[in-house]
Amino acid sequence: MRELIRVFKALADTTRVRIIKMLKKRSLCVCELQEILGIAQSSVSRHLKILEDAGLVEHEKCGQWVNYHLATDKDKNPYASLMLVHFDSWLEHYPQIQQDRELMDTVNRNALCRKKQSGNSRISLP
Repeated sequence: MRELIRVFKALADTTRVRIIKMLKKRSLCVCELQEILGIAQSSVSRHLKILEDAGLVEHEKCGQWVNYHLATDKDKNPYASLMLVHFDSWLEHYPQIQQDRELMDTVNRNALCRKKQSGNSRISLP
């Protein structure tokens, strides 16, 4: 029962649901999520840790980035994989989800890294 409760608690937060919906579209790094969500890097990392502990999200290192994607290991937490199946159709027309997806198309991780190296932690999006 502990695994089921962990999944429900992880999904009981708007920001984490938004992250799941974005990761349904494609893998993202922390800096991309930070830019889209408009929250601090530490907050994004905390949300990702909760999602990862629940078995909903996994990560892999790719060069200088750590990419997060939806979990594929169904044995880690079977409840997580069942919930992720339902997320395909849930909240698709919710305005915040649509806005997040539009922002995903404009965020460029290379530009974000250049801005952070130059001292400006946020870039303006069109």
